[in-house]
Amino acid sequence: MDEKTFMTSEGLERLKERLDYLKSTKRQEVADKIAEARSYGDLSENSEYDIARDEQRSVEQEIFDLENKLKSAEIIDPKKINTNRVNVGCRVNVINQKTGAKFEYTIVGDVDSDPLNGKISNQSPIGAGLINKKVGEIAAIKTPAGIVELKITKIKI
Repeated sequence: MDEKTFMTSEGLERLKERLDYLKSTKRQEVADKIAEARSYGDLSENSEYDIARDEQRSVEQEIFDLENKLKSAEIIDPKKINTNRVNVGCRVNVINQKTGAKFEYTIVGDVDSDPLNGKISNQSPIGAGLINKKVGEIAAIKTPAGIVELKITKIKI
């Protein structure tokens, strides 16, 4: 796996806790549901069994995804953030060139993403469009609503 998964140390802890819960508790709960559903008899007409197996697949897929994120984790160190260009960990002030609206975004990895609180993923259209831009540059970003031009006015930690 070549691609890094950027996250804060808090994000890393949340992932580890979720993974531990899935492996230690949720897996057993689902196994118990499957065992109970098997006890009902004919599996070909057993909707409880089918539902439990679907839940098991979902849990195993989430475990797989979390393990891959943890393997590729790169912790954002605020002390190492360079504010000459927009990068993961930076707070960026921008002005929408069309509307004049001002925004402040913190560029984070997808693990820590919280758009309602101004934390946008480096993989989102806006986050990816701002990466590597300098103060004064205009980022033309393709969004579902069309091209948005954001001028970078400030980069900070």
